[in-house]
Amino acid sequence: MSETRVTTPNLSNDDARFETRLRPPSFSEFVGQDSLKANLSVFIEAARKREEPLDHCLFYGPPGLGKTTLAHIIAHEMGTELVTTSGPVIERPYDLTGVLTNLKRGDVLFVDEIHRLSHVVEEYLYPAMEDFCVDIVLDKGPSARSVKLNLEHFTLVGATTRAGLLTSPLRSRFGVAQRLNYYVADELARIVERSAGILGVPIDPEGALEIARRSRGTPRIANRLLRRIRDFAEVIADGRITAEVAHESLLRLEVDEAGLDEMDRRIMEAVIHKFDGGPVGVKSLAVAVGEEADTIEEIYEPFLIQQGLLKRTQRGREATPAAYDYFGAGGRGRNESEEQGSLL
Repeated sequence: MSETRVTTPNLSNDDARFETRLRPPSFSEFVGQDSLKANLSVFIEAARKREEPLDHCLFYGPPGLGKTTLAHIIAHEMGTELVTTSGPVIERPYDLTGVLTNLKRGDVLFVDEIHRLSHVVEEYLYPAMEDFCVDIVLDKGPSARSVKLNLEHFTLVGATTRAGLLTSPLRSRFGVAQRLNYYVADELARIVERSAGILGVPIDPEGALEIARRSRGTPRIANRLLRRIRDFAEVIADGRITAEVAHESLLRLEVDEAGLDEMDRRIMEAVIHKFDGGPVGVKSLAVAVGEEADTIEEIYEPFLIQQGLLKRTQRGREATPAAYDYFGAGGRGRNESEEQGSLL
């Protein structure tokens, strides 16, 4: 059985525990990403037959789609331990050496946000990935000498939301590179129903689908909405999540029918009204809505572009005709939170 020895979660403790509880332990319980699952299953089975560690894997795509979960499943399927860290945590080569030298044969080293590794650490990682060794320098000045440390053969699993920031030398050292795509509503509904079962929350298929439709194609968001709607159902309704309960709960959470939340609407309203539809640079947009530019680029912008409401050009961000149609002359959009009355 695999075991996580080192962990550096990016989420709060409550969120991390919640996600860990709902994380599928095997491919059979992992919903969606069918092509990726099929390929990984073949690679893992072949590695087991040869009694070799799995080749290094790179998973990229928007946040919340299951990159960390896949690393856990790989370790579980290979029968090895999982060691997790993240790019920003590894500041110096010696930080990486400490992690690498403690790995056993076949262990899976998961590096989240691998695009944020420093260039010095990245260069240090190359021989570890290719030749399974690292060089360390002892002493200083005339007495300095280099010592080569051999490493156990391990599997590096890298995850990134910004594959374009990876250098070509690093990207080329991954034998398996797979993109995770957004989920369709039916897949998310199955994920919501599975999570509700684990949490012991009664839920109707229609309620699960209502949550799935507004989850931006992302399992992490679907599970987060389920967590909040569970609270509404327990306190205000009879504890069961129906389509009606889900709908009214989402109104209170200010998540509209298209899955747009308050920040999505603020971004689009700023582009349409403050910047006359664009083009506008992401830094100016970030100042206008009071959010970090990186957060807009990584979290909000991909979904808005996917929905056809925003387009990215060389001159900046521009609102599309669909955005004007959706938000109307008043710019508030079809925000159901403005509807009157509640069924809860």
